Order: sequence, then structure tokens, then C-alpha cells
Amino acid sequence: MKKRQIGIFWKIIIAILCGVVLGYVLPGFGVRVLKTFNVFFAQVLKFIVPLLILGLVTPAIAGVGRGAGRMLLTVMMLSYFSTVVAAFFAWGCSSELLPHYVQAGLVAEAGNGQKFLPYVELKIPPICDVLTALALSFMVGAGIIATKSTALRRGVEDFGEIVKLTIMKAIIPGLPIYIMTMICEMTASGKIGAMAGTMFKVIGTGWALTVVYLVLLYSVAGVIAGRNPFTMLWRMLPAYLTGLSIASSSAVIPVTLECCERNGISKDVRDFTVPLCANVHMVGSAIKMLASMVAIIIIYGLKPEFGKMANFIFMMGIAAVAAPGVMSGVLMASVGLMESIVGFTPEQIGLLMTFYMALDGYGPAANVTGDGAIALVIDRFFGKQGSCRSPAAELQPEVMV
Repeated sequence: MKKRQIGIFWKIIIAILCGVVLGYVLPGFGVRVLKTFNVFFAQVLKFIVPLLILGLVTPAIAGVGRGAGRMLLTVMMLSYFSTVVAAFFAWGCSSELLPHYVQAGLVAEAGNGQKFLPYVELKIPPICDVLTALALSFMVGAGIIATKSTALRRGVEDFGEIVKLTIMKAIIPGLPIYIMTMICEMTASGKIGAMAGTMFKVIGTGWALTVVYLVLLYSVAGVIAGRNPFTMLWRMLPAYLTGLSIASSSAVIPVTLECCERNGISKDVRDFTVPLCANVHMVGSAIKMLASMVAIIIIYGLKPEFGKMANFIFMMGIAAVAAPGVMSGVLMASVGLMESIVGFTPEQIGLLMTFYMALDGYGPAANVTGDGAIALVIDRFFGKQGSCRSPAAELQPEVMV
């Protein structure tokens, strides 16, 4: 019989419950043991993030050179622009909404003042910082396009597969334990009671913002395409519900294609746009990320500068290209940016991970639904020209001038 696997959502819920129980029953030395693992795993995360960017963003940039034509570049630019706008939208709305029902300085005011130090703190410095990794990825990716080096392309793709394997086999399975150790420490220090209601408020806010943004996105796409946006959005409902249930943009591609067909998008356009957008259009994940970040900023009483937050959003949009290669990829690609640009501590990042992953599905659901809006716009300009090609044809360098 096929073994049933527990989804990441239930793993996070179980981790939170176990962390609460252990925080109440473990003696101080037991909490310190878990704190030791927490600090070690945080070091591993810092080490792997630049490698994730090098291994996944570089092949993605190099892949743009494969039959790069007007439609490809248009999809890439529209997807990046939409993702960045979604992030700014979430940042602005969350900054206005969350202070009304999330207590400012909540973490600083809560707790019994007890702190738990790790027994051993092992330093694993990353090979470079995140911005250096992004710059190097662009340089190598552009170099592959310019030199048409097949060997180098295979090398970075193979390295990317190694990074993916590391993330899927080591980092993702370790995240629930990492969250459990953090919740355990917060419980033992008397902070968990203050956090219980905040998480659901943040999730509800993020979910509502994704729905509002999808309505706005389809309204714009409907005006451009000359179609009824609400009818188009309604026909994308199966893709939304599928993404909500399985929490994966790439796995929903067949359903998204079927919904786009119901919306009357030409076959060549949808066969090309939908798989590409599943890798570069991350509106739901961006909204979920920024809503969670604003919550962390409020409850820790932080005051990040506008320039730093804007810089983070623009860089996150680039790093998100690597996201679909791994589960919770946008989160993984943004960890280093949160630390290096915004100045989040490992504890703050760990709590953000809890907010982000507690109900992971609504981000991918918005991602795949938003892909249909991009396909509508692309179909308006390319669908009637007969110059589009299938994804398989796009791999041939001689097509699409």
C-alpha cells in the first residue's frame, strides 16, 4: 500500500503544538538543548541561501537566452512588475491594517525575562552575502548567453540540482523542527500566549490581500484584453482551489492550462505563458511575505527605513525566479535578504517562517490564478499573430526572432 505523507501545513501545526507542550514541561537544560539546534539550523540557513541563488537563479537567467524573443521578454517583464507591485501593495495595506489589531512591541512587553543560551554555537559562514550571489548569478548567466557555453550551462544546472536536493532532503524536513524549537523557547520564556492570536490575524490579512490584488490584477488585464475580468477570474477558480489544496505553483500547471482554455486564450500562448509564469510570477507569495514581514516589524517594535524595504522588494522579485525549484522557495530565497537588507535577526526570521508556512496554500493559489491574467494580456498582443510557439519549440535557438 502507498504510504501517505503528511503535508507541510500539518507538519507546521504539529511542530507548533509540540513546541508549546515542550516549552511547558521541559526543564531549563532541555530548552537549552533545543536552542542549540535552533542556532545551528539558523547557521545552516545562512550558509545555504547564497548557494540557492547561485544554483537556481543562474540557470534561470541563462535560460532566457534559449530562443529569447519578444513574447518571452514580455512575459518576464510583466511577471516581475506584477510581483513587485503585489509586494508594495501588501506592504502598504498591511502597514495600514495590522497596527489596528496587532499590538506594537508585543514581544518586548510579553514574557518573564528568562533567556536560554545554546550550549554550543557553531559558526558556518556563507561563502558570500546574498547581494554578491545575485550579482554573480547575473554575471555568469549573462556570460552563458553571450558565449553560448553548453558545458558551463550544464555545470550550473547540475549545481542547481544539487542545491535543490539539499533543500528538499535536509532544509525543508528540518524547518518544522526549527520552528518547534523556536516555539518551545518562546513558551518557556512566557511569550507564546501573546503570539497565538497574532498568527491567525496575519494569515487572515494576507489571504484577504491576495483576493483583493487578484481582483485588481484581472481588472487591469480585462481592460487591456477587452474582456470581462470577473468572468475570467471566476473561470480560474479550479486553479485557485487546486493551488490552495496542494500548495505548489508548478504542480497546478495542468489545471491552470485548462482554465486558460476556458477563458479563450489561444493554445500557443497558454502553452508557453503558463509554465513560464509558474516559475517567475509570484504575486501570492510576495503578498504573504510582506504581510508577515510587517507583522514582525510591528510586534518587535522595529522601524525599517523606506529605502531598505523598497530595496528588499526589488531584490526579492529577482530572487523569486529561483523559488519554484523548492518548496516554500520564495521564503528560502528571501531569508538572506531579510537579514542583510532589512536587518532581521534569526529569531525574527524564525517567527516569520511560522507565520508564512502555517497556511502555505493561499500564496501558490494566488500565484497560479494571477498567471491567467498575464496570459490574457499576452494573448491580446501575441495570440492573433500566429507567431507563438510551444514551450518545446522555444528551446530551439533559431525560433522567435
